[in-house]
Amino acid sequence: MSTPEVRKGGLGVWAPSKTPQIGVDLSDEQMMAVAFRHLADIGFAENMAGHITWQPEGQTDMFVNPWGLWWQELTASDICVVDEDAHVVRGRWDVTPAIHLHTEIHRQRPDARVVIHNHPYYVSVIAALGVLPGLVHQTGALFLDDMYLVEKYDGEIDAPWRAAELAGQIGSANLVILANHGVIATGHDLAAAVYRAVSIERVCRLAYDVMITGTAPSTMNRGDMIGMQASLIERAADVYWAGAARMTIKADRGVLS
Repeated sequence: MSTPEVRKGGLGVWAPSKTPQIGVDLSDEQMMAVAFRHLADIGFAENMAGHITWQPEGQTDMFVNPWGLWWQELTASDICVVDEDAHVVRGRWDVTPAIHLHTEIHRQRPDARVVIHNHPYYVSVIAALGVLPGLVHQTGALFLDDMYLVEKYDGEIDAPWRAAELAGQIGSANLVILANHGVIATGHDLAAAVYRAVSIERVCRLAYDVMITGTAPSTMNRGDMIGMQASLIERAADVYWAGAARMTIKADRGVLS
């Protein structure tokens, strides 16, 4: 069998000379609040469930949301900081033991500076089926060879040892579907992780809608998908993040307070 020709993509094919920027300088806490608000706005969040953690390069402490506030109401002043063992070192609120899911991934994956976890609806539908979503549209190329399925639901992640086992199981995958639970998306920065989180919900919705037609989808060429994956990773994430931030701030500037 011949190896499919790999189509080039990404910045090596085309790099924009300039791109629209956010337009304001944001603190780390403001960037976190914008990420929460945007993901809530597009339906990624299940009310108060889930966390986003950001462990800046060279640091062991990480930014995180507190327990009890919904993602769509968070502001910059609500963001907490926890250490690598999940102890709150700054902030007005508590953080649940579920945060160990994040601290252990950060511990085992130095490349995963940002970890996002929640239970968006269409991801949860696919997770309930215990499968990975079919990659039926070009956006799905973002996840080519970069998804992992945790096949068994083992209850709430409420202790470091449970989280460490899970982190070891998922390895280097940047996108993890947790059966009967939800999703984990990681990235080297907020832009990459947020873009993966947004994209996987759409990928799962498309996969489900195609599935229920009862007709097998057409198959994309793997070589073409490799090129598209490079374009999505290298060109789309930062531009998407800037647009998401602009729209979130325009909708409610209070997110920055």
